[in-house]
Amino acid sequence: MSTLSPIPPNDTHPAIHALQIEGYRRMSPSQKLECVWGMMRSARELVLLEVRRRHPNADARELALRVASRFIEPELMARAFGWDPREVGY
Repeated sequence: MSTLSPIPPNDTHPAIHALQIEGYRRMSPSQKLECVWGMMRSARELVLLEVRRRHPNADARELALRVASRFIEPELMARAFGWDPREVGY
């Protein structure tokens, strides 16, 4: 059973959406996984750019913690790294 929506998003023509769905169905599991990893890398890169913009003087550790805090719950960040984004911000 597919979890892909048969209803196209508002910004995609229905014919293009159908082609996308068919393309995803033809992908092997490893190709799908690579696609997901690529999207995750892109998301992290965008987050890093935003963190650098907001905190231009942050060192490498602070940058890494601020990026991680966007993906990890605050309680776990505090326990694992001693970094509580609720106190220091994201």
